[in-house]
Amino acid sequence: MPIIKSAKKRVKTANRAAIRNSKTKRTLKEALKSFQAAVTSGKKIEEAHSQAQSALDTAAKKNILHKNKVARKKAQLSKAAKAAGAKPVKKAAKTATKPKAAAKPAAKATPKKAAAKKPAVKKATTAKKPAAKKTPAKK
Repeated sequence: MPIIKSAKKRVKTANRAAIRNSKTKRTLKEALKSFQAAVTSGKKIEEAHSQAQSALDTAAKKNILHKNKVARKKAQLSKAAKAAGAKPVKKAAKTATKPKAAAKPAAKATPKKAAAKKPAVKKATTAKKPAAKKTPAKK
């Protein structure tokens, strides 16, 4: 057991992270197994494929699996799904555009006289320090 306070804290946070990582690993394994079962049975392959890809992406995002390993696994899943006769799963493209903002009413025009009466605001200038005096070196 650690003695130092910061080491005790690291043990606690490491335990929390281990629990979180094990949950992600478990869901990944379940998704992959359900995909394999779907491929062998030939039912709901597309749905199982998308769930497995989603679980792989989550594992990559949380740094549980390396991104290259995830890419390799996803390619293997796609190949297996295609061999089983499933249609390729494509993620929906983000074609939805942002809703247009309502037209803003025109700003009130300020009369020229009122604008002329306002004093001009000067920017505060910072004073520079004078350069340090050079003193001759003592011998």
